Amino acid sequence: MAALSPDRAPDGETEPDTESEPEPDTDPWVGLGPIVKREPAVKLPSPVSGLEPLSWSEDHRLSASSTSSISLMEILCDVHGCNQDLVMQRTSIPFPDSICELKVGLEEGESEGGGGKETPDSPESQCLSDSVKTPGAASVPPQTGFKYTSWSPLGCDTNGRCLLASLTLDNRLTVYGNLNRLQWTALVDLTELYGEMLEEKGYSLPGAEPPLGPLEDLPERQRRRRMQSPVRMEWSSVCTTQQVQMNNECKDVGTVLLAVLMENGDLAIWQFKLPFEDKDSVLSCNTIQSGVSAPSVLAWWEYEHSGRKMSGLIVGSSVGPVRILPVNLKAVKGYFTLRQPVVLWQETDQIPVHNIKCISLFHPYQKCNCSLVVAARGSHLFWCLLLISKAGLNVHNSHVTGLHTTPIMSMTASRYGGSIFTCSADGVVKKLTPIFTDMAVMFKQEEINMPEGVIGSRLHGIGVSPNGAYLALVTTEGVTNGQVPVSRAFQVQFITLKTPDDAAAELLESMVQNLFKQTDLLDLVRWKVLRDRRIPPMLQEELDDKVHATGSTYLWRFKLFLFRVLYQSLQKMSAESHWLPSHEDTKVFIVDEEGEDNSEDSPAGASASGGVGLKGPGGGASDEQMSEVIAWIEAVESHLTREHMKRVLGEVYLHTWITENTSIPTRGVCDFLMSDPTYEDRAARVLIGHIFKKMNKQTFPEYCSLCKEVLPFTDRRQAVCCNGHIWLRCVLSYQACQTLTFRRCLLQDSIARYPVPEGACPSPPPHPNFGFGFTLCRLNSEWRGADPLFSKAGFQNTKDSAFRVSRVPTVFISSFSWHRR
Repeated sequence: MAALSPDRAPDGETEPDTESEPEPDTDPWVGLGPIVKREPAVKLPSPVSGLEPLSWSEDHRLSASSTSSISLMEILCDVHGCNQDLVMQRTSIPFPDSICELKVGLEEGESEGGGGKETPDSPESQCLSDSVKTPGAASVPPQTGFKYTSWSPLGCDTNGRCLLASLTLDNRLTVYGNLNRLQWTALVDLTELYGEMLEEKGYSLPGAEPPLGPLEDLPERQRRRRMQSPVRMEWSSVCTTQQVQMNNECKDVGTVLLAVLMENGDLAIWQFKLPFEDKDSVLSCNTIQSGVSAPSVLAWWEYEHSGRKMSGLIVGSSVGPVRILPVNLKAVKGYFTLRQPVVLWQETDQIPVHNIKCISLFHPYQKCNCSLVVAARGSHLFWCLLLISKAGLNVHNSHVTGLHTTPIMSMTASRYGGSIFTCSADGVVKKLTPIFTDMAVMFKQEEINMPEGVIGSRLHGIGVSPNGAYLALVTTEGVTNGQVPVSRAFQVQFITLKTPDDAAAELLESMVQNLFKQTDLLDLVRWKVLRDRRIPPMLQEELDDKVHATGSTYLWRFKLFLFRVLYQSLQKMSAESHWLPSHEDTKVFIVDEEGEDNSEDSPAGASASGGVGLKGPGGGASDEQMSEVIAWIEAVESHLTREHMKRVLGEVYLHTWITENTSIPTRGVCDFLMSDPTYEDRAARVLIGHIFKKMNKQTFPEYCSLCKEVLPFTDRRQAVCCNGHIWLRCVLSYQACQTLTFRRCLLQDSIARYPVPEGACPSPPPHPNFGFGFTLCRLNSEWRGADPLFSKAGFQNTKDSAFRVSRVPTVFISSFSWHRR
């Protein structure tokens, strides 16, 4: 077994020789390149709906719109299992029970079709009989399904994750939040709020289309409907505004914008306060006129030049034109807007704009940032390169023609690298890579060869993961032997776009320094380690070199992640189904005080993690090999824990005036660091000496809330008093968590004391300089405004009893990191 060592052996010591595992006979990437199908395929409960049914969020959640619900799949990088398939957590948002009724100013009880000038046989009366325009009509069933979904950036909900805006076919625009992990909650109905705002203004906005007559006339009612019928909506990036406090101090407040494009061309720009909780988080709503006839698509344009950020809204029309509209962001720090609209394409050629993507790139010849706007128009791809120079804003545009034989069904773009993917209904997927010239851009076209099981299927939509590791496809059965299937089953399938070696190289060279944000890349590396049952030698050498050269915490976390996956790969999968009932009489074995199990009745080779080790000719790792990997894991955990303790002590030393810092078991942390004779860190000893002088023989002990006895600091994971009461320790401050409500990490067995993030606290947080985050595996998202090395979103509100805490195996215990903001 060739595995990665946790550290190079000091003083000439060598690592124990381990036997290498044989290479697998079959490699899924041989002959296929990076394109490999991943299991499982997710079946959808009903047919897909909407123009772009797939949408991938920054926190690795995929939404698939259908006629009955929104199916959501979150990619999890499981370090506690040895299953080689994709690990996904599935949830769903059902279609609302009630029908959305748009307000047009009719009196209560008055029918919309009750105009005196209309006869039952007139076209106007027949038009109004449609169920969408008159929801109470029984002749036509109401339209069900979702038209479009859009994900917000990270850090918008109370858990620091993404919000989901959904638009139904009956024009209901709702913002959902995943507050309880397994349940999605409707936070606000924006269609209802906007209708109330229009009703207060008499359905007449400054500069908008004037009324077309009395309310009894059909054109006037249609005008009022178009004013509040959304077509598309898109989120902006997180902005920072300044809010004046009661003491005249300015406080930075995070906000996010949601732009909504209406049928009449109006743009409603909602501004929300972060974290978004409910209707009270809505700060304002401004309406601007786009001047675009028959609008069809919307996208945010964000450009950064010389430290200044510019923003605007790209609006496309179903008859051809595309333009950028200025958006004035008042009181937003560092943001500027255009002085006047910019026309990207002005020809009214009757080719509808289906989708628009805006990609920020670096121009290698001009040595500055540039913005690439691409739009799907029929079977062609329209592109426009925007570049700011001394002469002003330069616009270069053209078309990539003949891309598909049929119109483009779906288009998606990678957030990093600029790769663009398009697909048509006949199952052809193409990848376009921009290549810069002196002033313009060219595109390298590649057709993706679909693997077995996907080839020949009909495509309805595609979506690429945040780092371009996976491509999700909505497929149905194609034509078989010249016959169309009687019924179609819709499913979401996943294929890889990169090899695990490429993913590992990107992780090592990444500037993000955040494992959670790179979960898709991390999952590819996990798959290879589980498959080969070893860490790739090239990755082993390069990671060792970088860890010793830089000492980056991010690389130490990556190292620990590899060890944990390696440990799982060396365990044997049980052939029994654990969920099946057993008809055998089971016996309860009592474990003695020393913790020794009955070897005759316990599974042979049980490891410290509760898994079953491999013995004998069946293949697998021996007890010595498993113990060696466990020792590596403990060594990396100890290193990260010590570094974290040093940061906590440094914060206490620098901010002794903060009352809450006196609750931190400073003396216990110092004694814990000094208790290891092999730990020789001069900086830590000097810091501890200064702290002891400042404390002046004060110990600030912790007391058990049940028996009032002192809680000694003997373990970084839990505190046990003399009466046997066990409390888990907070991973941020090492305090004993003696409450029944706390925040538990989604992927690790650790907790934080405070159930609510800092931004959601009604009062100042107990530790203003401690951020919610963990370091050992770093598998969660970043809370807004925090350093990208640390996270808050990894914890969910959990009610648990501290008396039911069991000892968790060493392999799964993680220590966390702390961050001063």
